[in-house]
Amino acid sequence: MRYILFIFFVALGLTASAQRNIVNELQQEKVGEGRVTIHQDAKIDALLGSVYVKSDDAEPKILKARGYRIQVYAGNNSRVARTEANEVAEKIKMEFPEIPVYAYFQPPRWLCRVGDYRSIEEADAAMRRLKATGNFKEVSIVREQINIPID
Repeated sequence: MRYILFIFFVALGLTASAQRNIVNELQQEKVGEGRVTIHQDAKIDALLGSVYVKSDDAEPKILKARGYRIQVYAGNNSRVARTEANEVAEKIKMEFPEIPVYAYFQPPRWLCRVGDYRSIEEADAAMRRLKATGNFKEVSIVREQINIPID
């Protein structure tokens, strides 16, 4: 029984010494070099050496931030306004498939806004493209929370 426990602890010690990570390497004392001490949560140690595998069916990660969108439609709170907001959204999706479109109800009106722009200059350039088509005349830039995809 003692022999089995001895083999188990030796194997455990070899496994632990074989698991080298960046933290252990940095804290190792070397002659002629400075000393590095890292203070961190034990959860970080548990994650080191883990490999993140992104699944294909997972939703894309999105960061929320302050930015700009272009308002293309603003109606009232009627069913007609809802239909018009969705029609404008579909028209933009057809002409500019690369621009994200958001049609939603923000009391007391239906809105259709497009884009996720970090700077007002980006939003202005996109607004000029929308106006140039001649289909969207009453467009304006609004400051809003935007979605930034994380890859």
